[in-house]
Amino acid sequence: MNNITLDECFQFGLGAFETIGIEKGTPILLEKHLKRLERAADFLKLGDPAVRGITAGRIEEYLEEQKKRPEVQKEFDGLEHCALKLMLTKENAVYSLRANHYTPENYEKGFIMDVSKVKRNETSPLVYHKTMNYGDCILEKRNATAAGMDERLFLNTKKQISEGTVSNVFFVRKGVIYTPKVSCGLLPGILREYLCDTEEVEETYIYVQDLKWYQECFVTNSLMGIMPVRQIEGIRFEEDKVTKELMGKYQKMVRDTVNKKQVG
Repeated sequence: MNNITLDECFQFGLGAFETIGIEKGTPILLEKHLKRLERAADFLKLGDPAVRGITAGRIEEYLEEQKKRPEVQKEFDGLEHCALKLMLTKENAVYSLRANHYTPENYEKGFIMDVSKVKRNETSPLVYHKTMNYGDCILEKRNATAAGMDERLFLNTKKQISEGTVSNVFFVRKGVIYTPKVSCGLLPGILREYLCDTEEVEETYIYVQDLKWYQECFVTNSLMGIMPVRQIEGIRFEEDKVTKELMGKYQKMVRDTVNKKQVG
């Protein structure tokens, strides 16, 4: 898995990846990640990930192998709280571990965000898959950090809110949860899918000028889970009742997943 062949991923960004939260050695929402990787692989004509060696069984073996390595024990506390990255290209299938940098302080403080001047191209099929063509996201995430922001929102070419640089975004008004439609040009995130499966979520068109009508905001991805947002540019979100309820439900799901794996 460490012998890398230079292929179209390195030349043109034609590869797919998944970043999976690992808690106490257990991958969270693994089947959803594998299904999304399969869709991206089909779109990019990379072959079946399972045939290429990316399966739930192989992932379990890999994590068990890594857990025994002294450097992994030291850096990731025995896979207590970290991330697994899967990368699939025409010629390569790569597993790697990385840190999960979100801290309890992040959730306590909540995120402060602004709006990117870079527009999401909702007409491009690439935005709907998790591909190595990820430069806009990484550069704008870095620019947001340099500007003192925790995250940054993309608008599409119609000035509709699309997504964050590394997250999906949700808003709450009068107890109802709203999120941008996928057609606004966004990656259907795993946490977004989880919430749409387990909660009543209304997918709609949302504009920056409408944000003052919402009482709560939060962003999601597979490493942060559900993160409260306190402010987007000049708009403050003073409430977090629904957000905290959802955070509690998600954390319970994670605990249940870990316990089920340990019992099994």
